[in-house]
Amino acid sequence: MKLHRILRGLTESIAAIALLGSVMDGQAPSSLSAEVKAAYAQSELLYRHFHQNPELSLRETQTAERLGTELRAAGFEVTTGVGKTGVVAVLKNGAGPTVMLRTDMDALPITENTGLAFASKVKTKDDAGNEVGVMHACGHDLHMAALVGTARVMAGSRDSWSGTLVLIGQPAEEITAGARAMLADGLYTRFPKPDVIIAVHDDARFASGLVGARAGPVMSNSDSYKIRIFGRGGHGARPETTIDPIVIASRTILALQTIVSREISPLDPSVITVGSIHGGTKHNIIPDEVELLLTVRSFTDSVRTKLVNAIDRVVKAEAIAGGATTPPSIQRTIGATALSNDAELTRRVLSALARDLGAERVIDAGPEMVSEDFSEFQRDGVPGLMLRVGALEPAKVASVRSKGGTLPGLHSAQFAPHLEPTMQTAIASEVIALRELMPRKK
Repeated sequence: MKLHRILRGLTESIAAIALLGSVMDGQAPSSLSAEVKAAYAQSELLYRHFHQNPELSLRETQTAERLGTELRAAGFEVTTGVGKTGVVAVLKNGAGPTVMLRTDMDALPITENTGLAFASKVKTKDDAGNEVGVMHACGHDLHMAALVGTARVMAGSRDSWSGTLVLIGQPAEEITAGARAMLADGLYTRFPKPDVIIAVHDDARFASGLVGARAGPVMSNSDSYKIRIFGRGGHGARPETTIDPIVIASRTILALQTIVSREISPLDPSVITVGSIHGGTKHNIIPDEVELLLTVRSFTDSVRTKLVNAIDRVVKAEAIAGGATTPPSIQRTIGATALSNDAELTRRVLSALARDLGAERVIDAGPEMVSEDFSEFQRDGVPGLMLRVGALEPAKVASVRSKGGTLPGLHSAQFAPHLEPTMQTAIASEVIALRELMPRKK
């Protein structure tokens, strides 16, 4: 089986290399190939700018200004400051549907370690006052640069489509706050409300040159927890005089893991991860309290409810079992709602991609337990679709998979997309999707 997986990985990667060489040189419609190549050079320079100048969530002021300037130059009517730092650009081109295309803009508090000549050296203070490095480790820089390339192609080919194109630069995707902020600031009332909304996101699971999606649920619900467990501090050599919150927290962490393994069906994906534990100041002092930070993922409302109820029960029960006299504090923050690609929209766009790029390049991009607030834009029945474009260099994929290793993924300090083919695929996919959804009436 291992040999089979290796051979399959090599075959996929070699095929991707061959396809990539042919897609922009004739197998895609020649006009599209020329349009994408013409847009790419400027988009690459823009990508490097965004990559070297990342900004954290809800601080994307310079990013938004540059994105707005580029879209205005392409011929769009641009509004900035939507949802604090969001950008909305509108291009009306006759009668037809309204289609919205989203890019995200924010970076992550990560110190870059890619070795790129244009690597980010930005450092800043986060909301807690800690100095952090800042890096586009999730591809938002590529998304923005590709969207601008797409904007140029669409504005320069108005005879090929009809309708209203709305491009949005969304802030704060990484903290799942930007979509709600833009909607609360009148995205669907101050600007043309879309008939459909689409987005493209790079994907570190696949080789560059590939694009895909899957109908139905593809990203999970996301909830965050801050749990404070209270005890009674004292000397570490006299534990009998204390109520040790570190011991209670340790038992709580282990008990939380049994919720997924013993209370949720194996057929229902779910995750409970304790990502942070803080308590105490010295080796011989038992503290008064311990703080746990959790992320909780699910795909359905019913499983989400089960997880919420079980976490509440387990945390309180472990505190009682440990003799705590003060009940624990359990604060839940609702993050993202599960993202589900609209079935008909997915079928239609994937068919167009297979027609124009070749069926070999269009893949089944299955679900992940990561989360996104793109789902918020599907309010009021707006169908949505997120396309995924492969971001890994095919030759590296083949080499690493043959050795059973892994390549840096999204949110890694070492992640960098295989730039030219990834961005060209993103631009081509966006243009194909938009023209399919806003056809010129004959």
